[in-house]
Amino acid sequence: MTSSSPTNDRIKADDMVQNFKEQGFLARRLFVVFTTPVNGLSPVMQNLQAHLRYQVELEHKGVMFAAGPLLTDDGEYGEGEGMFIYRASSLGEARSIAEADPMHSSGARRFRIRPWILNEGKIAISADFSTGKFEVV
Repeated sequence: MTSSSPTNDRIKADDMVQNFKEQGFLARRLFVVFTTPVNGLSPVMQNLQAHLRYQVELEHKGVMFAAGPLLTDDGEYGEGEGMFIYRASSLGEARSIAEADPMHSSGARRFRIRPWILNEGKIAISADFSTGKFEVV
């Protein structure tokens, strides 16, 4: 590690980022929001359109990295849970963004935020010029 060693099974986030960068990884700090219904699916559905408009607004501003509903473990149902990944400068900024979401401001869902370091992965996009169609693969 660069400036400090792990102690008590913990390592400072800044040291992790520096170490990953030195190894050539992306080391991009993002914020993952886990959101769960408070009083069942009905309030979630009542706020869905306002929530989706807000999510698209965040997407257009470049704040939203990814978002979508979570399914049950068997992949058969949705129960109103979701996950979002924000680009934000701090945990406080990410919290403010999440608090302004109509799902949360209405009380339909509560949320938990975890800072995340994106290191590995790949995105591939296929674009057909003749039709203007694209696909994320």
